[in-house]
Amino acid sequence: MKSIKTWRLLKRNSFSDGVKFGVKMKQLQFMAIMCTVMLFVVYRTTYYQYKQTEMEAKFSPFDISKGSRFSSGRLKSLPRGIVQARSDLELRPLWSTSSSRKKFGVYSNRNLLAIPAGIKQKDNVDAIVRKFLPENFTVILFHYDGDVNAWRGLDWSNKAIHIAAQNQTKWWFAKRFLHPDVVSNYDYIFLWDEDLGVENFDPRRYLEIVKSEGFEISQPALDPNSTEIHHKFTIRARTKKFHRRVYDLRGSVKCTNISEGPPCTGFVEGMAPVFSRSAWYCAWHLIQNDLVHGWGMDMKLGYCAQGDRTKNVGIIDSEYVVHQGIQTLGGQPPTRKSLQSTKREELAKRHGPAPVDLRAEIRRQSTMELQIFKKRWNEAIEQDKSWVDPFPRKQRRKKERRQDH
Repeated sequence: MKSIKTWRLLKRNSFSDGVKFGVKMKQLQFMAIMCTVMLFVVYRTTYYQYKQTEMEAKFSPFDISKGSRFSSGRLKSLPRGIVQARSDLELRPLWSTSSSRKKFGVYSNRNLLAIPAGIKQKDNVDAIVRKFLPENFTVILFHYDGDVNAWRGLDWSNKAIHIAAQNQTKWWFAKRFLHPDVVSNYDYIFLWDEDLGVENFDPRRYLEIVKSEGFEISQPALDPNSTEIHHKFTIRARTKKFHRRVYDLRGSVKCTNISEGPPCTGFVEGMAPVFSRSAWYCAWHLIQNDLVHGWGMDMKLGYCAQGDRTKNVGIIDSEYVVHQGIQTLGGQPPTRKSLQSTKREELAKRHGPAPVDLRAEIRRQSTMELQIFKKRWNEAIEQDKSWVDPFPRKQRRKKERRQDH
């Protein structure tokens, strides 16, 4: 009897264990199915988001454009695939051939050179352009004296874009004709003055350094013998290939290894800046539409360096230029001889307006615009409560105090 009872008890226990095991197996199978479903949902969601982002990037190359063009309602009547959100500065033939179709179908490693050009600087501009054209550059000339026809004799003239507007500055032209949506096909934008000597400059070698070092904003170093040099930071260091900062303990501003901003690091001057595509998108929005001389903006360009300006802004020493400091926009300043002659004529006639020094007037206007720009910057900071300065002055002051102690 005991053996029978024991057998029945074991049978009952084994049956109970089998039921429990079966339930657990079903639970595990259910959990496995649920995990598979969840993984599939996550995968499909991620894939959809990726494809959506890819499509938005295709139709709207800049973040400010994402969604806004269609959500505003102005483009809702168009299918997304037909919308061209950007343009370029490439010249197009009136009819196409197989070679031209191949040429315009590829936009790889294309760069842009933009120069304000007056006819008095024709020879110098010619020398600059001839350096850049063989290196896959598109060239655009801003004719501030309105004279375009005098450039037709140059063999590269028909390959360049010519825009003319009387007595307008580089920044006026750039704000109106170099919109980010127009120049987004170009990897780098060279926005140069016309009075730069390029005998010791090679665009290809320059860009090799810029790309290898990750410079978003840069400029060629200035030869120490240049006529106009405003900051020591941009002077060529003969023993270096490039530099990101300068060391100078003279003057009111001490440039040391802990300096985090201008005039020691993180900026370029206005005569020869070079921007990456992303940096130019930011810099274009920094240009003030009515402040045409651009004074003060150079010290803020580091905010467009797409990160740490002490690392992403640099001066290229091995490829340097000579800043000749030739002032042609607005006319040459009157010489002492011409002023004396004019004064004698006025004394003889005893009437007529006093001679006007156009360069002095331009400098006066530039100084006034500098004050306006500074005021706008400070007001913008006060008004934008959500903005956080990536380069706060307080941190720099604390580091300097620690170093002094």
